[in-house]
Amino acid sequence: MPRRKAKRDENSQKPQKGYYHISAVARMYNIHPQTLRLYEREGLIQPSRSEGNTRLYTEEDLERLELILNLIRDLGVNLAGVEVVLNMLEKMKEMEKQVNELLSYIKEEFFRGREEEFEARSRGIIPVPMVKPIPVKKQETVKNADK
Repeated sequence: MPRRKAKRDENSQKPQKGYYHISAVARMYNIHPQTLRLYEREGLIQPSRSEGNTRLYTEEDLERLELILNLIRDLGVNLAGVEVVLNMLEKMKEMEKQVNELLSYIKEEFFRGREEEFEARSRGIIPVPMVKPIPVKKQETVKNADK
C-alpha cells in the first residue's frame, strides 16, 4: 500500500491568512475529524478556540499537522514517537535561540571599546588584518670611542 504524503489536496484552495475549522482541515489533509481531536487530546496540536468553543486552526497549526502526518504516514512513527520528536524539535529551537543570544553577547563584548579601531580599518584603502603587532627589540649601540 503506497504511503500518502501529508500535503493538502490539490483541489483545495489555501486562503492567505485566517483560521480553519476542523472540517476544512480534515478535508484538506484527507483525515477524519476524530483523528484531529485525538491529536489534540494527545497534546500534539493545540488549536485555539472561538467564543462558541469551536476549534480554529492557524497556519502554524497546519504546518505542525503536516509534520505530524509526515512522521506517521511516511516514517511509520507512532503517536508516542511523534511526541518525542516534537519535544526534541522544540528543545533544539530553544537551544538555537540561546546559542544565538550567547554569540550576540560575545560579539558585543569583543567589539565594546574598539569601535573606532574597527571603523578606521574598514575605511582604509588597503584592508588591514586584525592581528596583534609583533614587538621589535631595539639593538643596543656599542660605544667604541671610550674603549
